Amino acid sequence: MIHTLLQILVFQTLFLAVYDLFLKKETFFTLNRIYLLITPILGFALPFVSIGFIQQNIPQEYIFQLPAVVIGGEVSEVSSSANSWWPLNFGTVWIFGMFVSAVVFCRKLYKITKQKFLGNTEKLPEFQLIILPKTDVAFSFFNTIFLGEDISEEKKASIIAHEKIHIAQKHSVDLLFFEMLRIVFWFNPMIYLFQNRIATLHEFIADAKVTILKDRKHYYQSLLSEVFQTEKISFINTFFNQSLIKKRISMLQKSKSRKTAQLKYLLLLPAICTMLIYTACSNEPKTEETQTVQQSDSEVMNKINELAEAIMKKGEMTPEEEKALKLLTTEAQPGDKVYTSVQEYLDETDGEGDMSVAFSEIERVPTYPGCSGDNEMLKKCFTERISAFVGENFNTKLGNDLGLTGRQRIVVQFKIDASGDIVDVKAKASKPELEVEALRIIAKLPQMQPGEQKGKKVSVIYSLPIIFEVK
Repeated sequence: MIHTLLQILVFQTLFLAVYDLFLKKETFFTLNRIYLLITPILGFALPFVSIGFIQQNIPQEYIFQLPAVVIGGEVSEVSSSANSWWPLNFGTVWIFGMFVSAVVFCRKLYKITKQKFLGNTEKLPEFQLIILPKTDVAFSFFNTIFLGEDISEEKKASIIAHEKIHIAQKHSVDLLFFEMLRIVFWFNPMIYLFQNRIATLHEFIADAKVTILKDRKHYYQSLLSEVFQTEKISFINTFFNQSLIKKRISMLQKSKSRKTAQLKYLLLLPAICTMLIYTACSNEPKTEETQTVQQSDSEVMNKINELAEAIMKKGEMTPEEEKALKLLTTEAQPGDKVYTSVQEYLDETDGEGDMSVAFSEIERVPTYPGCSGDNEMLKKCFTERISAFVGENFNTKLGNDLGLTGRQRIVVQFKIDASGDIVDVKAKASKPELEVEALRIIAKLPQMQPGEQKGKKVSVIYSLPIIFEVK
């Protein structure tokens, strides 16, 4: 969950950065409006998208690894969903935040409704005009324009022309859309920034449309010669906003952007491609179609490997057999394993036909003593038991003995062979002593029940990151 939320935040930040750096100063207002409405949704959707052909070209061992174990003092925690209190706690806080945001939203709606009853209503063909007593506020909400009675008649005409553009363009729908996102994702700062950008863009659009019919200089001299009051409601189109005046004048004085500048929108393509590649690396393929294709490819590879294994067990290959085997390997897909030499077969199978299988593809994963259930339950139990074992047995005094500070990362790789033994243990860390400690802990792991593939015992290779935090 946390990883997904971070992806959403990063993707939306990237989209907004593209807008701020390359697009917001252009006069392609309609395209910018579409961009600001679509990209927040893309940011939400992309973390859940996994393109099959990208995943098929990524080796499985780069897609899966055990969650990191974080060790600090006497406390050990797993940086995964193993901590059952976190989802419950986060969900409770999320719902409470949504409730508070919804209350704030309803309070704003009440404030607008109250204004309707306080003012005098005039129904016109294109909109509804409400004159508010003893004020000089000016704003619109859907097809209603609110004007203070203290505003002069000359200025009222210009303000109405401006606000009619907001009504015709249905700008209130955009702002209300972001208001709904703010309720659901109240903790996401990017939603507030996107709403701010589109509110500013609405003013640019209205100004540009009005000044087609009116003189630009006279428009601002007549409308901005005095300071109006401002209603601080995030989903209304307020005519006067002091912080936007400079930007609005600057945009009105800007020449119309050249059509070639529209090529800047193509920057969206490499941004999306980068995100798709990242999500493909982060997520495991789970669709039925992908699984069917993989099963079909697997059947072909099984036949090839059966022939290869029969040849390898003889201990040698004739030139004709070697040529035939290499010809068969042309049917292999990227990432498939086919033996092309006797030595390669012996190295991979430990000389006893014990073939290693990717953890994400195995039919039944290795089982930690005491674990039971289906594959998913066994994976979860295995992760929790390994993490607890490492946390309980790691020598946390080692940090002080070596004079270490901060986070120390140790990467451990080991294999559970066809007998359930822990073999081929390797460790990499900044200090040799940390590597030795990691090797000592993994060597103490109990014997496992080996994994199975097509009814045969197989070995599985694991990668386990350990984060040792020295306070």
